[in-house]
Amino acid sequence: MRYALYFTPAASDSLTLSAARWLGRNAFNGAPLDQPAATGFDRPALKALTADPRRYGFHATLKAPFELADGRSEAELVAEVARFASDFEGFEIPQVVVGRLGSFFALVPATECAPLQAFAGEVVRRFEDFRAPLSSADIARRRPDELSSEERQNLVQWGYPYVFDTFRFHMTLTGRVPAEDAPAMEDALLRYFADFHGRPLAISAIALFREPSRGADFTVHSLFPLTGGAANRKIA
Repeated sequence: MRYALYFTPAASDSLTLSAARWLGRNAFNGAPLDQPAATGFDRPALKALTADPRRYGFHATLKAPFELADGRSEAELVAEVARFASDFEGFEIPQVVVGRLGSFFALVPATECAPLQAFAGEVVRRFEDFRAPLSSADIARRRPDELSSEERQNLVQWGYPYVFDTFRFHMTLTGRVPAEDAPAMEDALLRYFADFHGRPLAISAIALFREPSRGADFTVHSLFPLTGGAANRKIA
């Protein structure tokens, strides 16, 4: 079993519901969903192009999937996430947009958001003691020869290449899209997510996701609102 600390809006949030339909699965209850029509893509093509993010569920990675370290339990992890959420106030990304990261598409901040970068770093540090070391197979799956030296060091030290200075918040909407299909995919996403493109996004909770066995679908175990008050820590 693996766990991950992600951001996702609440189960009833309009973005959650729209993204779940786009991906074809609701990560809160695991229910499969009929995907919408997308100009330029038939249903089998859209299903194939969203297969990877569908398995993980709609989310942005904060602490990448990990097995529990020896001596740690799920109950301890849940309790620590609850404590963490009570320490920090929510904040807002001023604007998110449909963006292209390499060959895949995601919702990303329009500009760098310092509170977001700081918050993500706190999550990585706070829960490192719960993470079992990566196996050699896990490291190989990350294709370390294709990473920068900093990313390789992050992978070894923190279990994920994209943390701290290399972190980039993204809520994945597709897998790898062939270059010839990218313009049509961008147009389809801009149409479908028009109500969210260019709008603020509240980071108001942290979610614990769980993968019951390797290769299985990730689902939301618990969602913890960020409830820290003035007397507690605030990301600035």
